[in-house]
Amino acid sequence: MNVPRLIVAAIQGRSGKTTFTIGLLRALRNRGLLPQGFKKGPDYIDPSWSTFASGVACRNLDAVMMTQEQIVHSVCAHAHSADVAVIEGAMGIFDGLDWQGSNSTAELAVLLKTPVILVVSGQRITRSVAALINGVVNFDSRIHVAGVVLNQVARARHENIMTRSIEAYCDVPLLGALPKTGDIEIPDRHLGLIPANEQEALHSRVDRLGEMIENHVDIDKLLQIAKDAPPLSDPLHVDRPVEIRDKVRIGVFRDRAFSFYYPENFEALEREGAKVVFIDSLSDDHLPDLNGLYLGGGFPEMLGEKLSLNARLRKEIHNAAESGMPIYAECGGLMYLSEEIVSEYNHYPMAGVFNCKVVMGKRPVGHGYSSQRVMKGNLYFSAESTVRGHEFHHSHVEFSKDAQIPAFGYETTRGKGLIEIDGVRYDGMIYKNTLACYHHFHALTSPEWARNFVRLAAEYRKNKGDK
Repeated sequence: MNVPRLIVAAIQGRSGKTTFTIGLLRALRNRGLLPQGFKKGPDYIDPSWSTFASGVACRNLDAVMMTQEQIVHSVCAHAHSADVAVIEGAMGIFDGLDWQGSNSTAELAVLLKTPVILVVSGQRITRSVAALINGVVNFDSRIHVAGVVLNQVARARHENIMTRSIEAYCDVPLLGALPKTGDIEIPDRHLGLIPANEQEALHSRVDRLGEMIENHVDIDKLLQIAKDAPPLSDPLHVDRPVEIRDKVRIGVFRDRAFSFYYPENFEALEREGAKVVFIDSLSDDHLPDLNGLYLGGGFPEMLGEKLSLNARLRKEIHNAAESGMPIYAECGGLMYLSEEIVSEYNHYPMAGVFNCKVVMGKRPVGHGYSSQRVMKGNLYFSAESTVRGHEFHHSHVEFSKDAQIPAFGYETTRGKGLIEIDGVRYDGMIYKNTLACYHHFHALTSPEWARNFVRLAAEYRKNKGDK
């Protein structure tokens, strides 16, 4: 299968690969091309900007939560009809889980047999840039660095020295040099960039990024590099949706407060026969006809006042949990199901399904990959199985002294989890058919999640007497 593709990588983080990727996707779209964005690793925020820039849902490629076959299949399945696949790496090109670089961008490039475009920051460097580039090229002969793009170039003299040094000492073509400017910056928050759906006022910066890439990068040469990538063979069959005459309906919070979802999770539910119904937790004050709820992650603490003011919806969510409706909640969803979210100066009442409060902190509490051993009582996964995922949160859960600690669905074997009791870490609070955890989950990790979720929704519908 011919899949034109390239990987955008860097020597280290903060080199500009995300802004370059966003700008490239928009520039390609402006040319009338159809680009398919991908992001290496567990990330919701960068993909939100790539999705906005390209107009096509960005997909994650992660060797911890996905098998190698699933990664290759994802690229083949989602890029086969695109003009070019643009895969954004993470951190430095050789940075992985250990000193051997496992799960690094370089390993992804080898697996996908994909040429690398190296974005190099020009900050506080001139001639030495050639040594850095040669260091990357010579470090691992398995990867093909097909081009270099300089970023944060201060002025013409700065660009001239770096350009001539690369031409003299490196056997890699220079595809462009991006000027240093402040009008294309996308602000950060504690987990990275602020998600695209929260920053409508900054969407024009994506247009400027696209114009900058068009004006300062040889896109034609870059496209030729992508087209020269060797063919890929899809190792997996294409999954077809399961046709069920009377589908269960699973509601999903999807708005400015809750936006952390993998597209594959929705698709997995749909393949099992669910109809996914999107809900705006900020403006919808009434639940539609549902048989289940999926509350993903996001930044509910930033919109806590608006969520709190929507008291009718909070009450209906509480009643849904009491009635036994299956509810699966991750991180931000867990926060919503608590009694309140507590920040430095504010207390925001939430749905109160669990007798605890969630307290925001200034530093990360859980950050990185996590692994959970499934315990009895977890209705979404088989007991004693292992569920891989990741944590990204600055909050922690507090129970009052007289509160009854709930049952837990996970023993956390890697990561922070939700609570530690007698030296054992746990995650996944359970109440009736509700599971709320800090653990973020990718559906390709375990196909039984969607199957069990839909089964629970169907049982709930039957028990309620709905047709």
